[in-house]
Amino acid sequence: MANEDKKDFNAMLSQSKDMPKIQMITDQNAIEKYGGCSMYFAPPAYYDQVMKRIPYGSIITLPQIRAYLAEKGGADFTEPTTAGIFVLIAAWASHQRQRDETPYWRTLKAGGELNPKYPGGIDEQKKRLEEEGHEIICKGRKNIRFFVKDYEKKNFILK
Repeated sequence: MANEDKKDFNAMLSQSKDMPKIQMITDQNAIEKYGGCSMYFAPPAYYDQVMKRIPYGSIITLPQIRAYLAEKGGADFTEPTTAGIFVLIAAWASHQRQRDETPYWRTLKAGGELNPKYPGGIDEQKKRLEEEGHEIICKGRKNIRFFVKDYEKKNFILK
């Protein structure tokens, strides 16, 4: 995303357009990649609601949220690109509000990776996660990326 300071993310968060909806896909490669043919589109507010449920000291990954929403929506999987965008909208909307914070820093990318596109970037997410007792490790020499160590042990299970 760009020009975050000029966008009203809370307005974006409340827009549902024609979602939730299920779309059937027929592309065999996509069906094999995602494990089914019914693709769920959840509105941004759904991602925000799930992210608000993650308690202090716990974390969750975006793929876990996507699987949970797909199951609740009666589909095989959620559309991955919009899911990533909607998590960012929830994070930036929280950043713009004075109250009712969404603990977006507890939502990680696949594999426990920190998200550089969150407000404050890696440094802010790293700081907040370390305050909650998580150890952050870096991987790579040229393309350095940051991860929560043993993130699987602190995953929050959605029910």
